[in-house]
Amino acid sequence: MTALTGPGPRPAPSAGFDGSGIDGGLYTDITHDAQHAPWLLNDTVCTWSAFGLALFAALMLVAWWRARRSDSPMMARALAVPLVVVAVYGVDLLLKAVVREERPCRSIPGSFTLAACPPRDDWSFPSNHAVVAFAAAGALWLVDRRVGAVAVLAAVAMAASRVWIGVHYPHDVAAGALVGIALAVPLTVFATHGARWVERARKGRLRPLLVAPA
Repeated sequence: MTALTGPGPRPAPSAGFDGSGIDGGLYTDITHDAQHAPWLLNDTVCTWSAFGLALFAALMLVAWWRARRSDSPMMARALAVPLVVVAVYGVDLLLKAVVREERPCRSIPGSFTLAACPPRDDWSFPSNHAVVAFAAAGALWLVDRRVGAVAVLAAVAMAASRVWIGVHYPHDVAAGALVGIALAVPLTVFATHGARWVERARKGRLRPLLVAPA
């Protein structure tokens, strides 16, 4: 069973922005529900929140594999997905450094969390996990609708899990979703310009990796 961390004294104030006035009440309601939820549900959510991003890496591989039967522009998009996600994550880190929002588990007195509250200076807005998950989902949607649909559902589950375990406000994950999609979609479309390089590679030694057997 996951070890639950209960209410405690209010942490010492920090230089970070306090976002509790935005939706701190909703955050408290959600974590209160988590506190009284069955342990099996909470263990499942904690495990997903900690390791679920690995699924998106697997979906990227599936999208690449399926793109071997598609044209060169689509393969260019499939190959670009990991690069797009890394680029969006870099923007996310910059936003965190600018906004400097303190974690809700540090700002709200008596916060209940299912996971340890992240250390100071590990800012809350936007949610890294939500940004990465939705960036991957947005990019994959433009490569393969079936794979993308799975990724979208997984991204929603990832974002929700970050609030449920108590390490993010709802607005953190909502902003993360918007940032991820808003940046990943145009970047993935732009990656289509790499089709001419894919076309060349498909005629060379990399052909087995880029074209499915007839």
